[in-house]
Amino acid sequence: MSSAAFSTRALHETLLDHELMRNKPSCFPKHSIHLKTNHIYVDPYNSMTWRHPGRLKCRALDIERNRSFLKGDMFQLDDVIEAQQFDRDILSAIFEVAREMEAIEKKSRGNQILKGYLMATLFYEPSTRTRLSFESAMKRLGGEVLTTENAREFSSAAKGETLEDTIRTVEGYSDIIVMRHFESGAAKRAAMTANIPVINAGDGPGQHPTQALLDVYTIEREIGKLDGIKVGLVGDLANGRTVRSLAYLLAKYNDVKIYFVSPDVVKMKDDIKEYLTSKGVEWEESVNLKEVASECDVVYQTRIQKERFGERIDLYEEARGKYIIDSHILSAMQNHAVVMHPLPRLDEIRVEVDGDPRAAYFRQAKNGLFIRMALLKLLLLGW
Repeated sequence: MSSAAFSTRALHETLLDHELMRNKPSCFPKHSIHLKTNHIYVDPYNSMTWRHPGRLKCRALDIERNRSFLKGDMFQLDDVIEAQQFDRDILSAIFEVAREMEAIEKKSRGNQILKGYLMATLFYEPSTRTRLSFESAMKRLGGEVLTTENAREFSSAAKGETLEDTIRTVEGYSDIIVMRHFESGAAKRAAMTANIPVINAGDGPGQHPTQALLDVYTIEREIGKLDGIKVGLVGDLANGRTVRSLAYLLAKYNDVKIYFVSPDVVKMKDDIKEYLTSKGVEWEESVNLKEVASECDVVYQTRIQKERFGERIDLYEEARGKYIIDSHILSAMQNHAVVMHPLPRLDEIRVEVDGDPRAAYFRQAKNGLFIRMALLKLLLLGW
């Protein structure tokens, strides 16, 4: 689906002959056409020109009318693929619905908002929290789940089926697809193929946008604000899709400073640094975790991802264990600050930290349920 709730028929009827719309719909890829309320535009991030094989070449028009997303409007997104999709208005709308979902989860076990809807989870990489929280979210709203775990080994992908063919098949059985894949960019390919909403639950070392949403939601709930905060991103910053997506979202807010603390072999990639600089976000690299922890409102720890090193176990061992949060680091942190982690953890946060009220990572994981309930409601119902 495109990055906005939009029936391409309206644009086709305005711009093209009805016969063209009926007979050659594939020349209008959904992912390059967007609609905000009273705001039609073509996303420059995606190609504006497409060719129907052997037939016709067509180009969309760029028409803009400025209007922000307002409370009560229909939700603007049809897919959740990357953190760059969101602006502050959309984030606020998602967080408002997430707070409603908190109340629903606490008061009722039998909500039927999504009764009659089916969600397919298609996971090519292992997952516990993300997959289970999505499945729990769907069931708590009255929907049903079709699940495929370890799809890389146990689905038709093992027989050589393309991702596109898998998506075309699965969309025939469901109303929304939640997918985790081992290749960066796979979620975008799935969304370009599907005619139902697709949610990126992590695409290799690319992005994990729903994790970033729950991270920012948690920061707001724990710290009380998002503007003017200091955040330390620690650990595997080269391979960690969560920190990449989080950096993109933090750039939406004012006067944010981000510290990068990591071993040399897993430093944050230049594309993120360049993006932050282009958005006027101050960032700094440091090797001193204790010093950074003393400055930050949020210390966001991540594990060193062994599975991304392939045969270079020597590099993994070089990186592992260099930055650990323990009572020594906690002693340097401010009283209002929090420790976060996308989980699972290995030994990068000591168990002794769990009892400290500043340890927010299990509350963070719980918030994932509310964010994912909100996304399912918004993507399927539009409000």
